[in-house]
Amino acid sequence: MDAEDVILTRRSIRKYTKKPIPDELIKELLDAGVSAPSAGGQQPWQFIVIDDRKILDELPNVLPNGKMLLDADKAILVCGDLSQEKHKGYWMLDCSAATQNMLLAAHVKGLGACWLGVYPREERVENLKKLFKTPEYIIPFSVISLGYPNEESSKVNRYDESRVHKNTW
Repeated sequence: MDAEDVILTRRSIRKYTKKPIPDELIKELLDAGVSAPSAGGQQPWQFIVIDDRKILDELPNVLPNGKMLLDADKAILVCGDLSQEKHKGYWMLDCSAATQNMLLAAHVKGLGACWLGVYPREERVENLKKLFKTPEYIIPFSVISLGYPNEESSKVNRYDESRVHKNTW
């Protein structure tokens, strides 16, 4: 699959089989995440790999759209690390890029994944900070649910010429 195919065919997958994901595959996803661009090379991210069934089952109570975590084999919590922030306010963009890289890598590796938004919803941020006992300078940003897909998805054409402008509005 070339890069364009990966980008155009990746979809949020919310149904998973019971097949376990090897730890080496999770490491490959994390490697893709930390390879994302970041403002000034600051890399203000930290990751929590979640494979404890009790925690995965608890997460939908904190994340209203997180029911797929009940079937997920693993998840990754992407966090902004304010202690690593060189360029104030850019950590959110950097964590977005890391999240997207991991979603694309999961697709290439045959995994299903779904991005669950956390930041800037304060109640979600605070509940995850409590659940994962993060230091004050760590801000939960997103959760990526992971598993082998148990549903089909197809390419969708989302290109809309009316949203493209040239040189000026």
